[in-house]
Amino acid sequence: MKVLAINSSARKGGQSKTEWMLEYLVEGMAGAGAEVDVVNLRDKKIKYCTGCYTCWTKTPGKCIFQDDMTKELLPLLIQADLVVYATPLYHHTINAHMKTFIERTLPCAQPFFELKEDGKTSHPMRFEMGKAVVLSVAGFPEYSAFDQMSAYVRFLFGERLVSELYRPAAESLMQPGMEQRRIVIESALNAAGRELVEKGAVAEETMADIHLPVANNVEQFHEIGNMFWRTCIAEGVTPKQFGERKLIPRPDSLKGFMLLTRMAFNPKGAGDMVATLQYKFNGAVEGGCYLSITKGTIIAQEGFCENPDLTIDTPFDTWMDIMTGKADGGEMFAAEKYAVNGDLELLMKMGELFAR
Repeated sequence: MKVLAINSSARKGGQSKTEWMLEYLVEGMAGAGAEVDVVNLRDKKIKYCTGCYTCWTKTPGKCIFQDDMTKELLPLLIQADLVVYATPLYHHTINAHMKTFIERTLPCAQPFFELKEDGKTSHPMRFEMGKAVVLSVAGFPEYSAFDQMSAYVRFLFGERLVSELYRPAAESLMQPGMEQRRIVIESALNAAGRELVEKGAVAEETMADIHLPVANNVEQFHEIGNMFWRTCIAEGVTPKQFGERKLIPRPDSLKGFMLLTRMAFNPKGAGDMVATLQYKFNGAVEGGCYLSITKGTIIAQEGFCENPDLTIDTPFDTWMDIMTGKADGGEMFAAEKYAVNGDLELLMKMGELFAR
């Protein structure tokens, strides 16, 4: 089987979640014996279709433009038994790179009108086209984010469309704490590649793993996402630069602090520890919350508890500076920027309990 995998993501170097999904899918296809050509549209020179219809009249099946689409990609498309259209979700549909590619496939069709079985008018194809698979990623947590794209590709490819592989909350999968879910999804994508080559379809259980939910609580998903974007804006960085500088989303509320703390908790570092940490905040945010750690689990609650093992009394901004790596906790303690009461050994273990 000949497979053409078209990646229309403009991003690369680990930034593209479209590319991440496609790599595992292609790996499975190749493992099942398919001959796979992967094309990154960002590296190709493809002009826009001008609607001149030269490819329908003067030179049937051949475009007037002699670019990478005409010389390289269209021949690969015509020869492929299966074509994977991999695109990030832009404004709830395919991106401009993919749309340009699809529009330049006009030479594959003939100009004549024909009535399909569903009663709709269509153009007959000039060549026998391969089956189609559509793959896409989105930042939104809901699967419904792909509704418009799905409607478009189902109309476009019709019976040739054999699978749609959509991954909501793709950016979130790259965050700390998502490693196990990511492994499940990667394994499922690999299996999907094999199944498409060997059986022509993706099994329901495989698809369920690809769609494995990331956000159990949408409100918490929004909170973390908004915290991330506020930090990007405050630091004047793009998401890529955020990752390169290894920045941490900066909480600006008790709710945000408790949520990020739970996400950063390291069960292995806690071991068999049973302890309660009380925070008393003043300054920009006033109030308190406490963390109950019990043998590898953590619960964060707003308010104050009785007899905590350690109490940290601190300006909110001071602790957020420490939490996000802008300040050294030991130095700030020596400078009396915050006060502690209780088990100081617990304070010394903070680096083990919480990953940056």
